[in-house]
Amino acid sequence: MALLCVAAKRKLTFALLWESCDRTFRICNMVMWIIVGAKLFATMFVTVGAADLIRQFFLNLNVTPLVMVMIMQMTYIIMGCVTEEITMMCLTLPIYAPILASYGFDPVWFGVLFMINMQIGYLSPPFGYCLFYLKGVAPPEITTMDLYRSVWPFILIQAAVVLLVIFFPQLTLWLPSNVLGLR
Repeated sequence: MALLCVAAKRKLTFALLWESCDRTFRICNMVMWIIVGAKLFATMFVTVGAADLIRQFFLNLNVTPLVMVMIMQMTYIIMGCVTEEITMMCLTLPIYAPILASYGFDPVWFGVLFMINMQIGYLSPPFGYCLFYLKGVAPPEITTMDLYRSVWPFILIQAAVVLLVIFFPQLTLWLPSNVLGLR
């Protein structure tokens, strides 16, 4: 669509097309190497038995299933401050999925919780991706620190949504169960 808009404005040149393709390739290449590294790390993590060790540690805790889910959500919020969702999935799902299954939690419900936490991570300093996007489009007089200070109300709202979804799972399961008949 962007290509059509540039062509309609008669600003499309071969040099511009080449530069945009080159930048896109470089960014995609960087992201793919991060994903490959995360997958390799997760594979080694599982292969050496660390995932089983951590899973057993979590299962041996004397906490209720709800507290266990809260612990998982806190780890996602902390990890979201320094990494992205693919890496978190590769690292945590081999550990968390069997725990959730043993407690009988719905994977769709947990997936929604995961995605809400990713939104919190996108806003959380120091590596919140949305903060860097906002800095790129903000006027020059708005500093990065201004953006860091301004996101906390949104993070608190999203944290409240995480709590709502934890305590009222039907908020996320209503659509699949009633409209699509999948559950």
